Amino acid sequence: MTEPAKPAPAPKTISFTLNGRPRVAVIEGWEKILDVLREDLNLTGTKHGCDDYTCGACTIVMDGDARKACVFPAAKLEGATVLTIEGLRRPDGSLHPIQRALIEAGAVQCGFCIPGIVMELYALFTKTPDASDEQLRAALAKHYCRCTGYEAIYEGAKLAQRYMKEEAAAN
Repeated sequence: MTEPAKPAPAPKTISFTLNGRPRVAVIEGWEKILDVLREDLNLTGTKHGCDDYTCGACTIVMDGDARKACVFPAAKLEGATVLTIEGLRRPDGSLHPIQRALIEAGAVQCGFCIPGIVMELYALFTKTPDASDEQLRAALAKHYCRCTGYEAIYEGAKLAQRYMKEEAAAN
């Protein structure tokens, strides 16, 4: 005997801050944060990679912490403050220091993994400007890259750390 199918949860309206602006979204009970960002809000910089928390392509910053958007239910967005790669764009259109550093270090090739890595580094350097090499390597170990090799990404991350410190000192 099979159990009767459970009805899908009713759509729910949630409110959160996204890239510095208040947002309201209607979510289905089964949606993940990644679905809302990419499908509902058309923010495609957050990539859909593995769906099981391993590749890091979907990394966003939520309430100050790097989070994998592919595994968290969209309901977790309620009241949250979220930053995506699109939110790092400077008002003058220039690149964020992390983006600039990764490009200068030759750490960007196909670009698929880079938004997640940028967001991981942003969360790390915002909380821990003087992150040790061990902390930096641990953060980067949460991401898969099939193109560049990891040394260029590590060198870019070290450069990004320096750029962020310089920017903080200048402000």
